[in-house]
Amino acid sequence: MEYTYQYSWIIPFISLPIPILIGVGLLLFPTATKNLRRMWSFPSILLLSIVMIFSVYLSIDQINSSYIYQYVWSWTINNDFSLELGYLIDPLTCIMAILITTVGIMVLIYSDNYMSHDQGYLRFFAYMSLFNTSMLGLVTSSNLIQIYIFWELVGMCSYLLIGFWFTRPTAANACQKAFVTNRVGDFGLLLGILGLYWTTGSFEFRDLFKIFNNLIYNNEVNLLFVTLCAVLLFAGAVAKSAQFPLHVWLPDAMEGPTPISALIHAATMVAAGIFLVARLLPLFIVIPYIMNLIALIGIITVLFGATLALAQKDIKRSLAYSTMSQLGYMMLALGIGSYRAALFHLITHAYSKALLFLGSGSIIHSMESVVGYSPDKSQNMVLMGGLTKHVPITKNAFLLGTLSLCGIPPLACFWSKDEILNDSWLYSPIFAIIACSTAGLTAFYMFRIYLLTFEGHLNLYFKNYSGKTKNSLYSISLWGKEGSKILKKNFRFLSLLTMNNNERSSQMDSNVTKMMRTFVSIPRFGTKKTFSYPYESDNTMLFPMFVLSLFTLFVGVIGIPFTQFNQEAIDLNILDKWLTPSINLLHESSKDSENWYEFVKNATFSVSIAYFGIFIASFFYKPPYSSLQNLNFRNSFVKSFTNNFFFEKIINLIYNWSYNRGYIDAFYRISLIGGIRVLAELTYFFDRWVIDGITNAVGILNFFVAESIKYVGGGRISSYIFLYLAYVFFFILVIYFVFF
Repeated sequence: MEYTYQYSWIIPFISLPIPILIGVGLLLFPTATKNLRRMWSFPSILLLSIVMIFSVYLSIDQINSSYIYQYVWSWTINNDFSLELGYLIDPLTCIMAILITTVGIMVLIYSDNYMSHDQGYLRFFAYMSLFNTSMLGLVTSSNLIQIYIFWELVGMCSYLLIGFWFTRPTAANACQKAFVTNRVGDFGLLLGILGLYWTTGSFEFRDLFKIFNNLIYNNEVNLLFVTLCAVLLFAGAVAKSAQFPLHVWLPDAMEGPTPISALIHAATMVAAGIFLVARLLPLFIVIPYIMNLIALIGIITVLFGATLALAQKDIKRSLAYSTMSQLGYMMLALGIGSYRAALFHLITHAYSKALLFLGSGSIIHSMESVVGYSPDKSQNMVLMGGLTKHVPITKNAFLLGTLSLCGIPPLACFWSKDEILNDSWLYSPIFAIIACSTAGLTAFYMFRIYLLTFEGHLNLYFKNYSGKTKNSLYSISLWGKEGSKILKKNFRFLSLLTMNNNERSSQMDSNVTKMMRTFVSIPRFGTKKTFSYPYESDNTMLFPMFVLSLFTLFVGVIGIPFTQFNQEAIDLNILDKWLTPSINLLHESSKDSENWYEFVKNATFSVSIAYFGIFIASFFYKPPYSSLQNLNFRNSFVKSFTNNFFFEKIINLIYNWSYNRGYIDAFYRISLIGGIRVLAELTYFFDRWVIDGITNAVGILNFFVAESIKYVGGGRISSYIFLYLAYVFFFILVIYFVFF
């Protein structure tokens, strides 16, 4: 077995030949490489599958033997400075490697069809393989220097993939925004690494933890300085995992292709920040206040991400804010010392959110057949509805991921999120209340996404163009006979939670006209106008969604607290066995298994909150397929609710807060971008009118003096000598009176 560990260094480099060969092929044989471009997907998937098998094999050994292997070799030695390279195989490495490879394989299979008609197909697979190499190198690194090198490579791949369609201004701006925001955290990470090396004299994790703990225990280090270093290290994780306040790049990163959103910005790259905090947790846990800071940032991100997802209309941005909120749960768990729960939620969320993003990609792929390629239309949930009968497989997969993220048993995220909620009660009741409330918000906005997309949109007021209000409520479905009739006759509606007062008066008429023009008569086959319907994706796109659905169903089993019927706990569950070496490193005991009565009692509250959120979302957004009596009751309730001035103000406030992204982007635009512009203008003014002004003034003064002297001279040398001597005498007098 040790022989296998010795060759684990090859894990990050197995996928590296793909981008190299694609680049060489495009350089030397461009025509042949482009003609055979579809063949490159197979070796990409094959090599990543080899890495997956290798990672699973190592994980099984980790579970059975609780063995940690590290190998290092010297790279450079100079006097007292020694820089080493190596790799570390432990439970955290294996967990991340399995996530990267399993999700990566599914995304590559999905992308073969999704990107088949894109001119950048080869470039896409080259970037993807390079990203997989960088991410695997990151998780297998044995020291902080290697982590930083691969950290930057991962950021570079993210930049390239976000701006994959760089001819679109929105994509170009999004990748620049992601790059600049992450540079803030990365610069802090670099400073923190250098500060720790200055304190401990080592980059290696084992030596670093041991030396640092001894320094703290013996009080031989400046506590303020090491706290600052820890905060700077944490800043890198905050930026990479889109934690508040450096989260602003993640929603705009959805401008990249949807498979990128599924792999990088949902399952793997954004988890790099969680991985870094988990890796450095033995260091953070001995520094006062750092764990509190991590928990505080986590709980703020949990609530902030959930509230910003409430009123978003873009399906991918809604899922992006959901990812931000769930990453906040993981950071909260690490901050309160719940290492197991954080990694458990990292696993379950990765598969569930990857499934949701691939499902959204299938929806967008179907919508593009109707409205043409336009992200403003093909990703806008308000323009969807009634897709169930047209994309039933995608609908079922998306529903499964939605229920999992809502925390509905027995799906994956239920087990992990419930554990985080229970542990948060032991840490702080205030944090626990916020976390549980956000669980209800999660259920609300996730089912809002599902209902708006597949079941249609509930319109609380439905008026025709003459302004006459009808008494009944309608669910606008754009597909089918009923939807087309409604669209042709009268298509004016207001939504309580998706349209504020300002938009109602100024934007509705133009939006209605555009929507009617788009959906009712779409030009196809020359000049003939027919109504186009969405269609289900191909099997190569549905297969990864099916596999991820299985993971969403069953991956939670690894962390279920199994017990015997006699209330005596049996052997530790799979996840505890897996994480035993890391738990021992944190000097903590493994969590005792609960009996089923205690587990059900603890889970009932969180599940009830989730069902309450689902009920509220269904009440406002589910189509009125019920009886006329229930429909009239809902109609009267909604009218009385919206006619209340107090509730209307609250709803408008929540809507504006969510739709405007919490005004954080506006604040950065005014304070940072605006401030930098003002500073640049002041600097420009100072440089032009002060620095250049002095130089130009000296030149102009010399010019005028020379011109004046030119007319003073009479052509006599004796006069010139007299003036010269007079000037010298005057200068000597000035110096004498000034200095003596």
